[in-house]
Amino acid sequence: MDKIVILDFGGQYCHLISRRIRDFGVRAEVMPSNTSAKLLLADKSIKGIVLSGGARSVYEKDAPKFDKEILKLSMPILGICYGHQLTAHLMGGKVVSGKSGEYGLMKLNIKNAEEILAHLGKSKNVWMNHRDIVVRLPKSFISVASTEHSKIAAFANKKQKIFGVQFHPEVSHTENGDQILKNFVIDICKCKKSWTSTLVAQNLIKETKDVIGKEKAIIGLSGGVDSSVAAALVGKAIGKKLVAVYVDTGLMRDGETKFIERTFRKKKLNLKIVRAEKQFLRALKGVTSPEQKRKIIGKLFADIFYKVAKKERAIFLIQGTIYSDRIESGLTKHSSKIKSHH
Repeated sequence: MDKIVILDFGGQYCHLISRRIRDFGVRAEVMPSNTSAKLLLADKSIKGIVLSGGARSVYEKDAPKFDKEILKLSMPILGICYGHQLTAHLMGGKVVSGKSGEYGLMKLNIKNAEEILAHLGKSKNVWMNHRDIVVRLPKSFISVASTEHSKIAAFANKKQKIFGVQFHPEVSHTENGDQILKNFVIDICKCKKSWTSTLVAQNLIKETKDVIGKEKAIIGLSGGVDSSVAAALVGKAIGKKLVAVYVDTGLMRDGETKFIERTFRKKKLNLKIVRAEKQFLRALKGVTSPEQKRKIIGKLFADIFYKVAKKERAIFLIQGTIYSDRIESGLTKHSSKIKSHH
């Protein structure tokens, strides 16, 4: 199955790039920014590489970098925001701190509506979120688009198939942003559409069976999309050996606990409801800091899950969550911690 790899430089939108690519029917995988060229070359399913955005400057001492040998793999590359700047910097271009930066919607003037910017016309509104800008291109690169404050808002090296955009095509604010990603994935990388959510579900169920085997597992069930989907998939894999733990914290919506119980009992899920209102309200009394509240709540959940797991003799804990929550929690090496989730 053809695949696009996204190297993660800590940008909040990194997961969104992979989501957009999967929407085209192409597999996408997020990998650390320091993944070696050798490892990428060994995977013959990889047809292209996207370098994500990030919050750092290319000149910072500990700024994330990538293996420069990747630029010699004869594999199409698309740098987005920080990835755009870093590509230019590592290949001999010049990046400087802009006078004011660009934030929000900006008008992109397209000079060359081919390859990465094909089918976009003469101009589009794009979403910017940066201060540093590329002011001089490496040899053999050309500027294909500009904005009022950035003469090199997008560049291309057609021979090596290396491209960069200073804006974020993956966000909905960018006009026809999906077309830019589609140009890269389908037209430039020549990826075949073979990824489907059904196939992913089948693989996850099989993997769960292989990993858990005959053991028991518990899952934290909130009733939201993430944990509900995870519970459904794992339930198909191991049946009654999965115990779904719903914790009533006393902070729920009116009637929510009864709704959860009614809904999931119908699904024949092995549901356990833990009523912990007093425990949570007592621990949160007098606490005003949102971050401190999140940490207190997280600790209480962990303690409750541990007790249930011990009683049920379960050795696996399943958690359903979304990638953006993990990024905001500072999960990856270069992501900024915005707030604690999990």
